[in-house]
Amino acid sequence: MGATRVGRGGYRRTVTPPRTATGSATPSARAGSRRRGARPSGAELLAAAVGAVPGGAARPGQQEMTTAIEECVTSGEHLLVQAGTGTGKSLAYLAPALTVDGPVVVSTATLALQSQLVDHDLPRLADAVEPLLGRRPTFAVLKGRHHYLCLARLDNSTADEPEDALFDAPATRPGGGTKWLGEAGRLGKQVERLRDWAEKTATGDRDELDPGVDDQAWRLVSMPARECVGATRCPFGAECFAEASRARAREADIVVTNHSLLAVDMLADRHIVPPHKLLIVDEAHELADRVSSAAQAELVPELIDRSTRRARPLLRPETADALTAAGDALAVGLAEAPAGRLTAGLPTPLREACTLLDAATRAALDAIGEVKSDDPDPVRKQQAKAVLDELSTTAQRLLEEADHDVAWVEKNDSGTRRALVVAPLSVAGTLATHLYDERTVVATSATLALGGRFDTVARALGLDAPPAPASPAAASLAARTGPGRPAAETPGRRLADAATVPPTEGPGWRSLDVGSPFDYARQGILYVAAHLPRPSVSGLPEAAGEELLALVEALGGRTLGLFSSRRAAQQAAELLRARTDLPVLLQGEEALPLLVRRFREERSSCLFGVMSLWQGVDVPGDACQLVVIDRLPFPRPDEPLAAARAAAVDAGGGSGFAAVSVPIAAVRLAQGVGRLIRATGDRGVVAVLDSRLETARGYGPFLRRSLPPFWYTTRPEVARGALQRLAGS
Repeated sequence: MGATRVGRGGYRRTVTPPRTATGSATPSARAGSRRRGARPSGAELLAAAVGAVPGGAARPGQQEMTTAIEECVTSGEHLLVQAGTGTGKSLAYLAPALTVDGPVVVSTATLALQSQLVDHDLPRLADAVEPLLGRRPTFAVLKGRHHYLCLARLDNSTADEPEDALFDAPATRPGGGTKWLGEAGRLGKQVERLRDWAEKTATGDRDELDPGVDDQAWRLVSMPARECVGATRCPFGAECFAEASRARAREADIVVTNHSLLAVDMLADRHIVPPHKLLIVDEAHELADRVSSAAQAELVPELIDRSTRRARPLLRPETADALTAAGDALAVGLAEAPAGRLTAGLPTPLREACTLLDAATRAALDAIGEVKSDDPDPVRKQQAKAVLDELSTTAQRLLEEADHDVAWVEKNDSGTRRALVVAPLSVAGTLATHLYDERTVVATSATLALGGRFDTVARALGLDAPPAPASPAAASLAARTGPGRPAAETPGRRLADAATVPPTEGPGWRSLDVGSPFDYARQGILYVAAHLPRPSVSGLPEAAGEELLALVEALGGRTLGLFSSRRAAQQAAELLRARTDLPVLLQGEEALPLLVRRFREERSSCLFGVMSLWQGVDVPGDACQLVVIDRLPFPRPDEPLAAARAAAVDAGGGSGFAAVSVPIAAVRLAQGVGRLIRATGDRGVVAVLDSRLETARGYGPFLRRSLPPFWYTTRPEVARGALQRLAGS
């Protein structure tokens, strides 16, 4: 029986031991069941899982992937696997994962894939393989600490909040500080609902709260990892939802997490994710960017202001005033500095602001002292210390101006955001040091072989790769003439007759392309509008707009438009609304899930949007039979990290455009093109309204070789004819 505890906030909660994973067994029971009898192979487990799917059939690529993972677990080699859409890669890696002792960690980039694994693939797999294993395998989800309700924060939530970081409002408000509960009725109602939910929830996971609450309300009852005092010093440590999730993860066979938490785990010496022998990184093309984001830091005047208000009760007035002065200096420096990369070091006003902040935060941290078990409120004290420590570390990092860091000033169009940001120039070294040690890593995605080779992605993931050809064009030539990749890029012919890329190997790793079950050359056309002028201005050029209009009218809607800028998407929507009667859905006019649902349900509709649509839309069937891309998705010249990385390559005698911009465009383009064919019955056309994909000799072939092997044409009448036939079918 659990005990009932009454917190200072007046809520009651039954204290129960942390639950283990779904259908869980204790570690000793699991080990015993695995020792009894011969353990089934990954291939046998895969066959059982596929057989349990209605209409399921063996897929050679899926089987090949499972076998390769088992081999690498045995040999200790790391594996890069390109698995095209339709391969069934989730089951291909989950089945061999169940042959490994101890937890296996699966990391995803998107919530959509994480939900698919947890809600569909893993329960189905557990049902199918239970007879073979003699027990039901277990799984758990591991998220960042801030995803879970914090009982300590909830218990303190009715106290007067001293103008602290719980609020995004300005520092000066009419009437001064008030209790948050009386400050906004809407916010108060949401927190009261959270208080009721806290009495019932078994996990405290925000994603299980339905309906949800907004971010401001959730911040009132959650705890960022840096501010947590730890279970041993927290009065609610025994009931902590975040700690319970970690306990479940330690006991599970398979742990599903996300790239952001995996990155934080690597940067924190791997003490968050439970120890494991096998790590599977799905959507691996996203990992380096997530690690870069985790290693990024920023200084924002509002954060300094809020942290000062939070720490003020613990400080002498002059110490708190020094923090305020540093925040004011940063605000002035940011107002004077233009947005963009700081190529000549910190401007004097920003350098002085960082110096003031470094000194003020050090003094404040010394004044606050250590968090002790007998402190009257260790949670609040740790919160104050954690934010000040982060500010101090970031200020010192910016003042160091290290060659391995990039700094820039960031401002949004509305002027509501001003930040001084610093991020690593490269994370390949971080990945090489922290990703592969003492575990086998399987990295998989539909987009790993760029230009027909794995070496570009391998180097980005911190692996030693063989020397690349001298240029993207040379890489394309090598791919076209290598085994299984016949040269066939003449317009009107297939991009390739084979669906796989030759393997690449390096020290301790190998690669594999298992292809796709889709017959791309029969299911789709890649049309490049080579007759259009080279894009030279922002927005949608008039000629590209007319081409778009002709293609959409030929099909009668059913078009997903992927645009390089919000302005271009809006211009395209305005054009079609003015000259057709088709329903045009524009990203930003309604919530994205609602727009996607309408696009799926309204046969003649068009959905236009920007970068988040390039990966996040899955609309199989005839609702989406034309994907239009307005221009090649190179990084913008004002993207600080891409620009700095390109400049570093240029300074070393290489081509920054070829080494940085072209691979980024290749990944983005492949992801966008991949929106068309999502099932074996899909048919359609991908239209790229950027002639450079055909005419640019240096990188055009490289980009084309990064795409699925569609039938290829540059003739507009061929594309329109195909769309007209689809419209009549």
